[in-house]
Amino acid sequence: MTGMRRLVTILCVTLSAAAVQAQEGGRKAIAFVQAPEMGAGVCVESDTDGAIDCAMKQCMESGATAEDCQVNATCYPANWSVDVFMMADGGPHWHQYSCGWQTRELALKAAELACSDAKENNLIECSAVQLIDEVGTILAPPFE
Repeated sequence: MTGMRRLVTILCVTLSAAAVQAQEGGRKAIAFVQAPEMGAGVCVESDTDGAIDCAMKQCMESGATAEDCQVNATCYPANWSVDVFMMADGGPHWHQYSCGWQTRELALKAAELACSDAKENNLIECSAVQLIDEVGTILAPPFE
């Protein structure tokens, strides 16, 4: 019976240590917030609420109000994310966000797919303008 207790104790300690490690250096959440024509924010934090709060603060620092700043996308886990800029014939423009991709390559493929029917949708511009890695580092083009 002592051997069984020892095995259970070792198992419990191992699982506890794994849970702490997952909390400390584990998955992160990402949030994209935007106030059209006023500001935007993107943050990677330990949880979705923290990421949204951080991105909202960034958005409001540009002079937008809390009512102007809207959450466009969130992902948990954040993994790789991409910001695609789209501009329609005549001037209207916006950003489309895609997050949660397992690899950089998949995030860039998502951007490619988002722009694949640009001409049919009367877009005069469509391209990935930001690539965000798992820890929140924002990369600018070219992404090669």
